[in-house]
Amino acid sequence: MRVLICPDKFAGTLTAVEAAEAIARGWRQAVPADGQDLRPLADGGPGFLDVLRTSLVATRVPVPTADPLGRPVPGEVLVVDGTAYLESAQACGLHLLAPEERDPKVTTSYGLGILVAAAVEYGVREVVIGLGGSGTNDCGAGMLAALGAQPLDAAGYALPYGGAALLACTGLGGQPRLRGVRLVAATDVDSPLTGALGASAVFGPQKGATPEEIELLDAALGTFAGVLQRALPECPDRLAEQPGAGAAGGLGAALLAAGGRVVSGLALVRQVTGLDAALDGADLVITGEGSFDEQSLRGKVVSGVAEGARRRGKPCLVFAGRSSTAAEAAAAAGVTATYTLVEHFGDVRTAMARAGDGLAELAAEVARDWPRG
Repeated sequence: MRVLICPDKFAGTLTAVEAAEAIARGWRQAVPADGQDLRPLADGGPGFLDVLRTSLVATRVPVPTADPLGRPVPGEVLVVDGTAYLESAQACGLHLLAPEERDPKVTTSYGLGILVAAAVEYGVREVVIGLGGSGTNDCGAGMLAALGAQPLDAAGYALPYGGAALLACTGLGGQPRLRGVRLVAATDVDSPLTGALGASAVFGPQKGATPEEIELLDAALGTFAGVLQRALPECPDRLAEQPGAGAAGGLGAALLAAGGRVVSGLALVRQVTGLDAALDGADLVITGEGSFDEQSLRGKVVSGVAEGARRRGKPCLVFAGRSSTAAEAAAAAGVTATYTLVEHFGDVRTAMARAGDGLAELAAEVARDWPRG
């Protein structure tokens, strides 16, 4: 039997590559005669570059950058045939902040601007930026500042970093220095920038915002969107309402305002990794992620893989850390069966501490029981 193994990351425990390898190890131990095809996946969030490196022959360019609080962190740019690939989470990631440090009023995307500037200086024609997993809510103001478009107040002074300060923004100190480079935002978040479904309301709580702070941030991002529309000639009309503008704390809006476009992160990864051809040749498909929930069925990796398997009449298994998805909804999306580490170990703490071993053990159990012929 040919088994296609194509999980997303298990956030906080395993990268997509590590998860795929753990599943493959367990399956191989139980049924070594089965063929395996490993295609770890991402939708633009953390692990985006790890996944691309498995399929692209790329030049890796190390770029020292800064985290959401301005502390030094390592970053990287992948360059392939005139295109640079970046991962916003390397500089803006929520995982870079301790729980008590999470404050979207002050966190900044400046570090991502450093990565973009490095890619531009390398001489590429296009920069593709994976968006997701951010600890920032500044509508890309920090990123734009690093590129030469510093947000200013009414007196012409540079604003402090963070989303809250944007309430006082009246203009930019220049245009982003991109030298004609095309920008592409890779994300499967289609949220607008503001409103009940916007960046602050939907994602602000996980970044540490209180209900009162969410209202302030939403107003600040709306103000900044107006500034971007007036200051940047390539900014689309009704910026705050554009699908994807709310991705990664509003980074999507900043990239659109600078003349960029939004594409599906999963579709991009799917093309680069050759997922469709792998689905054609598989007898059984295994995907997964840390938390299999309602969001998983809304354009995320698991739903994309399951839909591809369903259209081809292939069984699709989901291995997850935990699951809150109703069996009926999962089945309708193309999922044949779901297995979780929490059920395997009996508690969340062990499931997270032994995620790799647990996936291997689960895979071995399923491999031994899976019908053949």
